[in-house]
Amino acid sequence: MAFGSKIQVSSVREEVKALLAESAESKRKFVETVELQIGLKNYDPQRDKRFAGTVKLPNVPRPRMTVCVIGDAHDCDKAKELEMPFRTADDLKKLNKNKKLVKKLAGSFNAFLASESMIKQIPRLIGPGLHKAGKFPTPVSHNDDLVVRADEIRATIKFQLKKVLCLAVAVGNVSMNDDQLVINIMTAVNFLVSLLKKHWQNIKSLFIKTTMGKPHRLY
Repeated sequence: MAFGSKIQVSSVREEVKALLAESAESKRKFVETVELQIGLKNYDPQRDKRFAGTVKLPNVPRPRMTVCVIGDAHDCDKAKELEMPFRTADDLKKLNKNKKLVKKLAGSFNAFLASESMIKQIPRLIGPGLHKAGKFPTPVSHNDDLVVRADEIRATIKFQLKKVLCLAVAVGNVSMNDDQLVINIMTAVNFLVSLLKKHWQNIKSLFIKTTMGKPHRLY
């Protein structure tokens, strides 16, 4: 279904401009995230197939998102040069599969990259803790640019239907301009609609809001 048939770029831009103006008026001590909030309808999470999907946005919504490299010697050296946080196999061994310590590691970073040679070792070294936290590392090869791969993770958002009919994802932050936010919002909504069984007929409402601001209705 064509995207323009349901929400117009011009009306999204108006809401984005109003949202950014409000945020600028009551400036916070941190950079507020802009969140897309979705209400669904005609969906039964018990009976209908639950969907999940990830999409990379054109502009990084969460530049401050922390990404840790779980690396072999080569990738840890690269991470050190780039001043990125990293952990070696020995660091993981020291956790001794202690669930609390593994949970603490998972909670210390937003996401993880891991050397291809390390991926298979991780469950053996620390158990399923990172997987349970939904943070199992993204593999990287020695030819990969760690900064680029970390930015790919920062730009990727995930839609996953669980037991409730509302979803929320970060689509930007208030340091972006309206063009960057509009294209991110359009990309996110387009992708979500493509995941839904009845497409737009499953969308009840769409709002955008900043961390501390009031919601702005798009649909």
